[in-house]
Amino acid sequence: MDYENGSSVTEFILVGFSGDSQLQIFFFVIFFLIYDATVVGNILIIATVTANSTLHSPMYFLLGNLSFLDMCLSTVTTPKMIRDLLAEHKSISLWGCTVQMFFMHLFGGAEATLLIVMAFDRYVAICKPLHYRTIMSHRLLHVSVLLSWTIGFIHTMSQMVLIVNLPFCGHNIVNNIFCDLPLVIKLACIETNTLELFVIADSGLLSFICFILLLLSYIVILVTVKHKSPGRLSKALSTLSAHIMVVTLFFGPCIFIYAWPFGSFASNKVLAVFYTVITPVLNPVIYTLRNQEMKKAMKKLWIQQVSFM
Repeated sequence: MDYENGSSVTEFILVGFSGDSQLQIFFFVIFFLIYDATVVGNILIIATVTANSTLHSPMYFLLGNLSFLDMCLSTVTTPKMIRDLLAEHKSISLWGCTVQMFFMHLFGGAEATLLIVMAFDRYVAICKPLHYRTIMSHRLLHVSVLLSWTIGFIHTMSQMVLIVNLPFCGHNIVNNIFCDLPLVIKLACIETNTLELFVIADSGLLSFICFILLLLSYIVILVTVKHKSPGRLSKALSTLSAHIMVVTLFFGPCIFIYAWPFGSFASNKVLAVFYTVITPVLNPVIYTLRNQEMKKAMKKLWIQQVSFM
């Protein structure tokens, strides 16, 4: 690609973490351990849900899908970031940058939709327990998961059409740990105000609306429980607290990165780390350490594996 404004950009320079070599090594060790914990923890959840027949329920089916999406979302960005911490030339090709953004928004959009499905599952379980199995049927579960992936694909494709024909030339430094749409668009050789507003309306508004809908659903659940069965309110609060924590950690950074005006939070690396590195490793901890049934199933699976070996 050649443009009149300058030579075409074939790669971007990532300047996510700057500092001396010892600090870079420190970050390398920390993020390497976090990523390992993310992969192991989420695989353990998927394996436990699959292998244990007592966990073949709608809630754990959705939890297994959430773990898969978390693992995929972290894998899109974290391994490259870890490698760059020890590399002198921190770069990524234009094609690699596009692929990274495509899958990040695919998995992110799918996870946002899945969290809404999980909130609906908790509403039915808490507010309509007698009809839970009838409402949360296998057909509805599979359709919901397929819908989440479809929405994620539509969301990421709507983002990718923005950059397919953008001319990149000259300045090619991305001030982040990975390629993300707001920062990449700012590097284009053309006026991008319209595109920036579209990103805010698409990713930012989607994140904000999903977050509000989820909070409202939790409020409805708590009000319903308090009205029908005050004695179950503490149990409902305990169940929903894990979901509220996951939702806040997932959507909080997304809202600031995508819904805020460009330039204010777009280069905030701390939010980027939370969104792609920290949240995927916290989900297994939040769900498993607070769930006695899951911990018992994991212990049983571990004993079976040790006995087999």
